[in-house]
Amino acid sequence: MEQIRLRQTQAWIREELDRCVNFWLKNGMDSVHGGVYTCLDRTGKIFSTDKSVWMQGRCGWIFAFLCSRYGVKPEWLAASKSCLDFMEKYCINRGAGDRMYFTVTEDGQPLRQRRYCFSEAFYAMANAEYYGVTGEKECLDRARRAYDLYWELNHGMADPTGLGPKTIPETRTGRSFGIPMIYLNVTSVLMRVDPEHRKLYEERAKSCVDDIFAYHVHPELKCVLENVGPNGEARLNYTEGRIVNPGHDIEGVWFLLEQAARTNDPSLVEKAETIFNWAITAGWDKEYGGLLYFVDCLGNPPEAYEHDMKLWWPHDEILIASLMLYRDTGKQEYLDWFYKTLDYSKAHFSDPEYGEWYGYLRRDGKPTEPACKGSTFKGPFHLPRMLILVDGMITGLLSRE
Repeated sequence: MEQIRLRQTQAWIREELDRCVNFWLKNGMDSVHGGVYTCLDRTGKIFSTDKSVWMQGRCGWIFAFLCSRYGVKPEWLAASKSCLDFMEKYCINRGAGDRMYFTVTEDGQPLRQRRYCFSEAFYAMANAEYYGVTGEKECLDRARRAYDLYWELNHGMADPTGLGPKTIPETRTGRSFGIPMIYLNVTSVLMRVDPEHRKLYEERAKSCVDDIFAYHVHPELKCVLENVGPNGEARLNYTEGRIVNPGHDIEGVWFLLEQAARTNDPSLVEKAETIFNWAITAGWDKEYGGLLYFVDCLGNPPEAYEHDMKLWWPHDEILIASLMLYRDTGKQEYLDWFYKTLDYSKAHFSDPEYGEWYGYLRRDGKPTEPACKGSTFKGPFHLPRMLILVDGMITGLLSRE
């Protein structure tokens, strides 16, 4: 019976992946300037021509990853290269140590620079994956340089942009969970395509895992804190110090599970499992279903107005992490969470008529109006990544039968 349900689920996953990929190829790719537009309404109509640099890297990665997993299709490889070329030509601040912009205009004029290094992270992922498919050495060199820049900027290097920290450092400084978490994910891509530098990648992956558990995991609060003091201190006297992002925690879970598989570390599986259980318990909306965006670790009112909305990407992360936990532990409860989340996502996020998922739902599960399929922060990344990874995991589970 379980095998039948898994096969039916896999068929839906593959259909949804086709709809998602075709949505972006048809509506998002810029044939004039290169790169991808991501501010798209329900039908795929562009409502803003400004381009997110995160999304250039993420789109460049996902289309190369499709080629890696399913074989090269010319339109996939061309989409990836278009994003890589656009970033190379327009998205790097050459006068500021090759730091990358956050947003640019459709023809590549710089709009905004941010202090965070996530543009560089996704640029590194995209170039590394493209190298893995094509063997183009320059792409690997780019990936290595951006990967090292991210590391150095978060280990004492002065930011060449001159941008200061978010808060006045004499008053408050600290650590952000996203820094080691995202670097761990980027490291997994580099490790897969660049075995020559595997020792370095293994060292840095271990450092990321150590930092996550040394500073951000707080068993006394049964949560992972997004923001902590320099030594991991829980700062519970103000709102930002109490933020828990359940979807972010669950995304981190499957990054940790990948690391556990690479290092054959069952204790890390157990630790990741605990984080998943904390996050899903704290974040799942018992009245309407779906995962809340933010919660306060002490049950106080979150400051962000969108705290009780349901966003697409945390549900993608539940689907990956829950199925991965089922695969690695054999516990039925994680397969149950997978199907529970899948049913919610089919009912509320999926749009078979036009393809892709709604990005933003109200707490009751209805899309915000006008409905949105893409934005500065939403492009072809979380959803297709989930669909690709889940497809592969189901194939693996079925092979066990």
